[in-house]
Amino acid sequence: MPPELQTQTSIASKVVQGDLNALVPGVRDFIESNAKLCQPEAIHVCDGSEDENKNILQLMVQLGMIRKLDKYENCWLASTDPRDVARIESKTVIVTPEQRETVPIPQRGISQLGRWMSEEDFEKAFSLRFPGCMKGRTMYVIPFSMGPIGSPLSKFGIELTDSPYVVVSMRIMTRMGTSVLDALGNGEFIKCLHSVGCPLPLKKPLVNNWPCNPDLTLIAHIPDHREIISFGSGYGGNSLLGKKCFALRIASRIAKEEGWLAEHMLILGITNPEGVKKYFAAAFPSACGKTNLAMMNPTLPGWKIECVGDDIAWMKFDDQGNLRAINPENGFFGVAPGTSVKTNPNAMKTIQKNTIFTNVGETSDGGVYWEGIDKQLAAGITLTSWKNTEWTAKSGEPCAHPNSRFCTPANQCPIIDPAWETPEGVPIEGIIFGGRRPEGVPLVYEALNWQHGVFVGATMRSEATAAAEHKGKIIMHDPFAMRPFFGYNFGQYLSHWLSMADRPAAKLPRIFHVNWFRKDKQGRFLWPGYGENSRVLEWMFNRIQGIDCARLTAIGYVPDDASLNLKGLEDIDMEELFDVSKDFWEKEVEEIKKYFEEQVNADLPYEMEREVLALEQRIKQL
Repeated sequence: MPPELQTQTSIASKVVQGDLNALVPGVRDFIESNAKLCQPEAIHVCDGSEDENKNILQLMVQLGMIRKLDKYENCWLASTDPRDVARIESKTVIVTPEQRETVPIPQRGISQLGRWMSEEDFEKAFSLRFPGCMKGRTMYVIPFSMGPIGSPLSKFGIELTDSPYVVVSMRIMTRMGTSVLDALGNGEFIKCLHSVGCPLPLKKPLVNNWPCNPDLTLIAHIPDHREIISFGSGYGGNSLLGKKCFALRIASRIAKEEGWLAEHMLILGITNPEGVKKYFAAAFPSACGKTNLAMMNPTLPGWKIECVGDDIAWMKFDDQGNLRAINPENGFFGVAPGTSVKTNPNAMKTIQKNTIFTNVGETSDGGVYWEGIDKQLAAGITLTSWKNTEWTAKSGEPCAHPNSRFCTPANQCPIIDPAWETPEGVPIEGIIFGGRRPEGVPLVYEALNWQHGVFVGATMRSEATAAAEHKGKIIMHDPFAMRPFFGYNFGQYLSHWLSMADRPAAKLPRIFHVNWFRKDKQGRFLWPGYGENSRVLEWMFNRIQGIDCARLTAIGYVPDDASLNLKGLEDIDMEELFDVSKDFWEKEVEEIKKYFEEQVNADLPYEMEREVLALEQRIKQL
């Protein structure tokens, strides 16, 4: 799909590490054809070793890309060009022969469910950007595995990049190096090509020593060819191509073809005081407390929560009908602001070593700082903002960028689940959908059945977040928390989810919806959240155990009187927390109908139409 290149037997680039001739033909051809196109000065085949990692970190220090944080062990700080700080949905595309393969054709305007680019337009865009784009730079070859090497649910990729930041980050976020090449053999792999788009010598000076090319940024996915092509951005979501690009957009398309699910979901294990353990997968849009939930310290005595993953789940029914899930990632790429000892003590412990921070503030004693870190600075300690300027509380702007990140190894998490790398995955018994809804939506409710649960996921809405370029506090539709990550037509995606109910012997998980963020009329949160959310998980746990502890409402099952454990909590207004207002839900139904009609249009499965009508009827009877 990138234009075919004349094959020649030699390339001009010097191979500084690795031996191309020792690689299998498919891998070698991929490297050589792109080296001819991008014209790097050198080629470095990554082995994933500790020595290699140290050398690349030192190179980045010399280039001024990162600084060592002396307060911690092997921690580093990168500050990006202020124009390269987040995923850019407007420049992230799926390339297919027909638009409808990528997105439903909306009734009017443009689709909110992904961006399509024609093959012809992509060819032009590719030809404009990639020839010679790596001149003067090293092309790093990163063989990586999404999921534990050897797991039947895992998939391989190879990323070619001219960014050392990508190399050190991919080493944290994936299983990477020689072991992957050995396991891959002659097998299939996703072809990932990334360039910051700044050939040397530079035409204009870099900002913060951070190479990027915002004017020409493009992140393209070509599912028919199993390819990801990214240009112009060094930011993690656009450049660590194993993450959202592969693990969600490309993987969701593969999952549709192969009969499994690739989802924007955390995975956690919860064990009750009697030692019974259950696993949940949960989908939340960015900045809705997903990592906090995945790493929660429960306040309920005797209960234990362990983390399998905080962001992505690959799930497949096994021969016994259990939905098995792996976390395809090897690290956490978490939002820093708002993370503190109070909100997420386990994340704070995880990031004390071997972590790369991006766009956070820095303390004068070599520590990190961000809004909501909730830590008093020692006397005489000063702050530098993510823009490399002196910062005080009077500066009038945040010290850390709202989408600043930590990239940290998952195995450092104090509550990492013992089975987090089990090849067959963990058995999922509950699926949770959630969003940030200040009004109208109860703390928790359970779907009536699988089909209704798919409808609940399809109708998720939430306040917009800093992880993308949207501004302000608007309530956006974010079905399955996958709106920016669908790899194919959302209508077909819904049909795929619905089809899981037809699997022979499938033990379908129960589906729930939560909203930690409901407020009273004074704008105060009605629920304390954080570790107290374990009380909601306890109720879900009991429902999966078959305990009768719910009452039926127009939108689903909610906890019946006294079945939500509030022991030790004061001033919880249960009536307001669980109020299902006819006025609110009539408006909600209209919003859902409008969204389905305008955005999903002819591709909406009839089961979803039936669910809208059924909800409308139930609301009328309130």
